[in-house]
Amino acid sequence: MISKFKYVSLSVFAILVVSLIAGCSTPPTRGTGYRSSGSGASSPGYSSSIASFSAVSWQVLPGWQEDDLSQAWPAWLKSCDALRKKSSEVNWRQVCAQASSVSGRDTQAVRKYFESNFQVYEIRTSSGSDTGLITGYYEPVMNGSLTRTSTYNVPLYGYPSAWRKSKPNPGPTRAELMSSGVLKGSEIAWVQDPVAAASMQIQGSGKIRLEDGRILRLGFAGTNDQPFKSFAQWLLDRKEITRSEATMQGISQWAKRNPDRVNEMLNANPRFVFFKELPGNVAADLGPNGALGVPLTGERSIAVDLQALPLGAPVFLATTKPLSNQPLQKLVMAQDTGKAIVGGVRADYYWGSGDSAGEMAGRMKQNGRMWLLLPR
Repeated sequence: MISKFKYVSLSVFAILVVSLIAGCSTPPTRGTGYRSSGSGASSPGYSSSIASFSAVSWQVLPGWQEDDLSQAWPAWLKSCDALRKKSSEVNWRQVCAQASSVSGRDTQAVRKYFESNFQVYEIRTSSGSDTGLITGYYEPVMNGSLTRTSTYNVPLYGYPSAWRKSKPNPGPTRAELMSSGVLKGSEIAWVQDPVAAASMQIQGSGKIRLEDGRILRLGFAGTNDQPFKSFAQWLLDRKEITRSEATMQGISQWAKRNPDRVNEMLNANPRFVFFKELPGNVAADLGPNGALGVPLTGERSIAVDLQALPLGAPVFLATTKPLSNQPLQKLVMAQDTGKAIVGGVRADYYWGSGDSAGEMAGRMKQNGRMWLLLPR
């Protein structure tokens, strides 16, 4: 998903762990006032080989009137920043130009803008289903240091200099790398928790809060081209944890009880991810850049399948919060993508940064529906 950011996530920890601990929630019900354009024809100016689109009224969107759209507005403006510069089969320039005259703080003004300038299209899969899988991802944040200390002694590595000219394909497994000496000198930063460091590798990016208060932002730099295998599943197979403990928090607790076996667990995943330091002029409260090339917005950005939906587009999402039937119905922006995000009705919901976002992302595996918004 990422530009490079989500490439290694394999639908992040959510798919790796949540599938083990959570069943799909009840799909959201169709809103009132449903009207179709008729035959389910592709929307004007845009088509997909794996999804179909039918024009519907705004009244069909469950929760549309209740959503605080002022919270979605900054994410839409970020989409416009990128869409203005890209050639596309969809003409975004006019609607993005009109956005400059809208007060983003006024949720009713934002609602009127979208209703006046966009047509809503119900999305269905190639098999005709209007529901699909909604998972979650996040950006880890942890304390750390630029030098090894007694507290921070778990390294995060940059791409090995020895591989820049001649890289093995595939490269050594994680276990082989850790004992080979190839990584020596490639340390970018040091953190405290090896499980949290492994989670950052799964996510493909993260923030390190240094002792002087500075934020070091790390992004994806490459992998050893080995297949991904879930160490959560490794623990479950050996009955080391229960399904309810198959979360980042539960696995970290296992690691604290079994410090001598942590590397054995982590080596169950042969894949290894390398990082690079991102520009220091990026604000600490901004999310990582997604595939669109703009910072992701917590709870307002999603990753989608680019064979189904246009990158940057507004999408209305109707699903439920993790492990519950509580509605999650929001306008979001398709600003990211990823290898595991496949299908016409499929999204990975970006929860934001930090531990609380990680807990929500790690538990999310819901049924959901999606509607594409395109300029009239």
